[in-house]
Amino acid sequence: MADGATLVLGWGNPSRGDDGLGPAFADGVAALALPAVEAEAPYQLEVEYAAEVARYARVLFVDADRAGPAPFRIERLAPAAAAPSFSSHSVAPGAVLALARDLFGALPEAWLLGIRGYEFDDFREELSAEARANLEAALGYARAALAAGHFEEPAARLPVRSTP
Repeated sequence: MADGATLVLGWGNPSRGDDGLGPAFADGVAALALPAVEAEAPYQLEVEYAAEVARYARVLFVDADRAGPAPFRIERLAPAAAAPSFSSHSVAPGAVLALARDLFGALPEAWLLGIRGYEFDDFREELSAEARANLEAALGYARAALAAGHFEEPAARLPVRSTP
């Protein structure tokens, strides 16, 4: 992919209800057919993605979020050491970034988008109604951010003050 390109990695298990938010997001981004934007929907992140991530200027990691704010949260992501594990499968996004840096000398701008999900325990290949609404909000945000060529964290929310 050319310089300045963006990779969207939306991972999860579409057979576990709202855990399929990441792949559904990646599919939604792919349907936009934006120039210099590629989208992939793996079942899980693996160490092999470090080589893929190293080829891009920007990476958006997307997963279902069990406890985050609705409709979604987005935050800048930094490389992080991998937690000790008996497997090279299912690594965290920060560990993929660290491997891209350490093995390929690449450090793309990286973001983590967590889309709030609600139903994860049953085997079913559909999103809950609430998760679908959150997915649409996240896709709306991403459509504008990808077209503009940059992501940003939302401004800090100020406490709401009641008036007497």
